[in-house]
Amino acid sequence: MTVTLADVQAAQKILEGAVTPSPLLAAPKLSAMTGAKVLVKYENLHVTNAFKERGAVVRLSRLDADSRARGVIAMSAGNHAQAVAYHARRLGIPATIVMPETTPHVKVAATRGFGAEVVLDGETVAESQIRASAIALERGLTFVHPYDDPDVIAGQGTIALEMLADAPELDVILVPIGGGGLISGVAVAAKALKPSIEIIGVEAALYPSMWNALKGADLPTGGPTLAEGIAVKTAGALTREIAARLVDDIILVSEAELERAVNAYLMQQKAVAEGAGAAGLAALFAAPGRFAGKTVGLILCGGNIDPRILASIMVRELEREQKILAFRMTIADRPGMLGTIATRLGELGANILEVHHQRGFLDVPAKGATLDLTVEIRDGAHADAILTSFTESGLPCRRLDGGAGG
Repeated sequence: MTVTLADVQAAQKILEGAVTPSPLLAAPKLSAMTGAKVLVKYENLHVTNAFKERGAVVRLSRLDADSRARGVIAMSAGNHAQAVAYHARRLGIPATIVMPETTPHVKVAATRGFGAEVVLDGETVAESQIRASAIALERGLTFVHPYDDPDVIAGQGTIALEMLADAPELDVILVPIGGGGLISGVAVAAKALKPSIEIIGVEAALYPSMWNALKGADLPTGGPTLAEGIAVKTAGALTREIAARLVDDIILVSEAELERAVNAYLMQQKAVAEGAGAAGLAALFAAPGRFAGKTVGLILCGGNIDPRILASIMVRELEREQKILAFRMTIADRPGMLGTIATRLGELGANILEVHHQRGFLDVPAKGATLDLTVEIRDGAHADAILTSFTESGLPCRRLDGGAGG
């Protein structure tokens, strides 16, 4: 059992009228940041804001009448869940989705909103699959696998058909890897149309499942990752076979690189990307020299990110870029001190964002207090000037982000 270019082309016909082709647009700002000529495939613009609709539609459309009447079941951390739920409802097919208990609420709520019965079970997708398989057997439901299925793989491969139709000059496509359905489909189609193209997978460093499978490695998998959409501990059997033949390499990216990529999509492209959706850009940040001067296609494969997490990422990136400074000082506990410090910060051109005043620490003098401040600044030089100014005026302070001050 395998997947061919003909399968992907047949899948493309099934998608007509059900899933609108997504735009592939040049990203000059990202190109300037990375040294590559970057084009972005905006798969976050589908109804469920992720590429998973493609594979789901192909699989559901090929069910016989009896299977449609009994219904389908799937396990997913979110995007496959929403895709199956939405298109099952559109096709009149009952859907049950088993999701890990750790799935972001925004994805659970969206899946229920599309009319599916949601069962929360397990800490990981693998644990959810056990429950989903049991329910499928008990109720006689058809299992719609999120990645290890020929129809699903063929559906995802239509992304490559569209990318190469719009930009045949692509040298590389960077593809996020979870279970491997997306990269398998993309590799099958792209390599058949353009054998010289590089297909490079990207995994979160905490979940190197395909890396381990293809390289015979035994890197540990697990832990909290921003890219929960690709947090898969074991790659699929079919996807592993296809990737072994057609994928040129895999890059592992850190959590900090994923955060930077999510923030860059938002700030530079005004596009919302979840951690998994930003993995390709994270790889460009991780290894810019490798892609310098090449025409690189990125697949922004999903935009379903918790708004609270997105807000946190934006603030954390401001701190990394030294646009926000957090520091601590010990002050005399007397009237007017806070006012004096606030005035001085204003004179130095810093905007106060947060103040925390603490008298209870034992390492603080009885007539003293600890003051933690978070301020908005221009850059690193501005931060140094602020810390130096306070220290020279008799108020030694230190950064709370690990840097040295005062």
